[in-house]
Amino acid sequence: MTITPEQVDRIIHNQHHDPFEILGSHLIEQDGKPAWIVRAYVPSANAAWVVCPSEKTEYPMETLHNPHFFQCVIPTSELVNYQLRIREGEHERVFYDPYSFKSPHLTDFDLHLYAEGNHHRIYEKLGAHLTKLDGVEGVYFAIWAPNARNVSVLGDFNYWDGRKHQMRRGITGIWELFIPGLSVGTHYKYEIKNSAGHIYEKSDPFGFEQEVRPKTASIVADLESYTWQDTDWLEQRRRSDSLRQPISVYEVHLGSWMHGSFDQPPQLANGEPGTSVGVADLKPGARFLTYRELADRLIPYVKKLGFTHIELLPVAEHPFDGSWGYQVVGYYACTSRYGTPEDLMYFVDQCHLNGLGVIIDWVPGHFPKDGHGLAFFDGTHLYEHSDPRQGEHLEWGTLVFNYGRHEVSNYLIANVLFWFDKYHIDGIRVDAVASMLYLDYCREPGEWLPNQYGGRENLEAAEFIRHMNSLLFSYFPGALAIAEESTSYPMVSWPTYAGGLGFNLKWNMGWMHDMLDYFHMDPWFRQFHQDNVTFSIMYAFSENFMLALSHDEVVHGKSNLIGKMPGDEWQKFANLRCLFTYMFTHPGKKTLFMGMEFGQWSEWNVWGDLEWQLLQYEPHQTLQNFVADLNHLYRQEPALYTQDFSGEGFEWIDCSDNRHSVVSFIRKADDSEEFILIVCNFTPQPHSHYRVGVPELGFYTELINSDARKYGGSNMGNLGGKWAEEWSFHNRPYSLDLCLPPLATLVLKLDREKTQATRSLYNS
Repeated sequence: MTITPEQVDRIIHNQHHDPFEILGSHLIEQDGKPAWIVRAYVPSANAAWVVCPSEKTEYPMETLHNPHFFQCVIPTSELVNYQLRIREGEHERVFYDPYSFKSPHLTDFDLHLYAEGNHHRIYEKLGAHLTKLDGVEGVYFAIWAPNARNVSVLGDFNYWDGRKHQMRRGITGIWELFIPGLSVGTHYKYEIKNSAGHIYEKSDPFGFEQEVRPKTASIVADLESYTWQDTDWLEQRRRSDSLRQPISVYEVHLGSWMHGSFDQPPQLANGEPGTSVGVADLKPGARFLTYRELADRLIPYVKKLGFTHIELLPVAEHPFDGSWGYQVVGYYACTSRYGTPEDLMYFVDQCHLNGLGVIIDWVPGHFPKDGHGLAFFDGTHLYEHSDPRQGEHLEWGTLVFNYGRHEVSNYLIANVLFWFDKYHIDGIRVDAVASMLYLDYCREPGEWLPNQYGGRENLEAAEFIRHMNSLLFSYFPGALAIAEESTSYPMVSWPTYAGGLGFNLKWNMGWMHDMLDYFHMDPWFRQFHQDNVTFSIMYAFSENFMLALSHDEVVHGKSNLIGKMPGDEWQKFANLRCLFTYMFTHPGKKTLFMGMEFGQWSEWNVWGDLEWQLLQYEPHQTLQNFVADLNHLYRQEPALYTQDFSGEGFEWIDCSDNRHSVVSFIRKADDSEEFILIVCNFTPQPHSHYRVGVPELGFYTELINSDARKYGGSNMGNLGGKWAEEWSFHNRPYSLDLCLPPLATLVLKLDREKTQATRSLYNS
């Protein structure tokens, strides 16, 4: 019943690991009868009362050892849901005492799973959650900070005073507190003191929403309020084999695809004007489009172009626009630049209702040093390594996750599952995988530490990736996990049970570099570099590759894609059409970055929108139409996608004609006799009688001619198709006498119905 001045001082100076031992209600015995003693520390109050609503009675509290520390004894055997009435100057308010709610939200099993790194839905426990305890609504806060001396919840509700809502520490280093009366939209942070008394104000690592930069507070959000309509889509995805489906991805940065104007109010779910839609670095009068506005504009555009998926550059919260989203602070919070979590859910839902999958870029390789983020979180190197030779990317100025720490790997693995669970995304593209796999990545000798066997491989990171992918596909069959891995690390897209990293796709960086180097050179020199075109087939089936022409290739002085092409304007567009056609017929799934589809001239600028004004000019219109036709052809022809990862789906006809810089090959469908013939002429020199061997006799229809007049070409071709002749060539029993247009690719297919009808007519 009696507490000492020292105990009170520990509360007043925020030095108690468990304020519940002192504050709140405690059962005592008074005169041989049960009673309750209630204590409260309210720094701003000069008087206080305990209010018992059930008894409609108030009990005045007395100060003890401090003018703001109160206590009183209530002679009753039961005390439930009492309130405190306090007077602060001339004002009074009544509220439920947070320290009267002692039911823990985290069970011993939760704590056990998290400590061993296997709590796959820890985001449902840690962070800020709307909760009802003993019939009282409020928000439950929980945060992992094992090395902190004290942790408090800060917010508008307590005037950002860390003395008012001190948290209780559990045995595993998780601090928790239920604060009654709080609701959705509450702004909060954590005040963390280390052993030396230094104070850090941190955003919530598990927070579902944050303020718009440059503000950094977390916001209480309800992720269960949105009503999804994509059940059929999710069921179809669960039953499908994504690797046997066409996958053509439109990579987009939401903040620079297209901008809105302040003359038109932003479209938000709650109808409020929103403070998230403008930054000084945009052009005058411009603002970001909201997720809902993007749903209305971006989705129809991508659907019309025939892409199957939209890939979003990171939409997790990040403080600096210039990082493009790749320096994440709030891994569980979608960025507030474009609206609320519910708005992003609407965007994903609308994608699914329109037949588009959604892939997000995910960044587990590093995180920034911003003071409100994960860096030095509890006054120690908690999420990162303490040794900078392991824990820092000097080139990027970022920190590396400590993948060997169970709670850290749990944080990241649960984050992947979170985006699939709460936002219904269809895939992740994991950024900078090579930086995770190699301890010496961008480090000079002496700046890195070898692994336990003396090697350069980060064994802990590799194990983390395997575990993450294994869990992802067990929880979400049909999902995509794409690795941006720029080295020859083995078996990246092999399943974990076979010793692989477990991704189901890997970006083919080698193909991308070889082809951009090839197309950048003057066509006359291409005859000496035929291997740039053919080498990719040597390893094409060693991994499940995705061919990507991404944002990284149109920044930092590299020029945009059409600017890389040689020659005059006509030749530049012809080269680009030729490249795109070769890409869409080459084995592997596809990714194009926004703006490439209509030939944007300038480099991508994260603070500007795309050069949409170029579409008033015919060359850009026709290129955009060409990409749409390529996508539709790709999706219609199983030979172009069902055997992307098997050598049985590809066959060279001739890859040795370097003198003319011509290659020809066949793509074959799985479980079908159908095949597609592709012939590429990579020079401006047309060939009027170019013979190509084919396996069957009949009429070969031109499905795509990248030199067609409707695409801005010279309109050379084969009048819609050619009959094969009984002339053995290229070790094939038959051959075609083709006209090869300049800087063009032909895609042809045997028309079996026309061939059969003609034969029947001839025989009759």
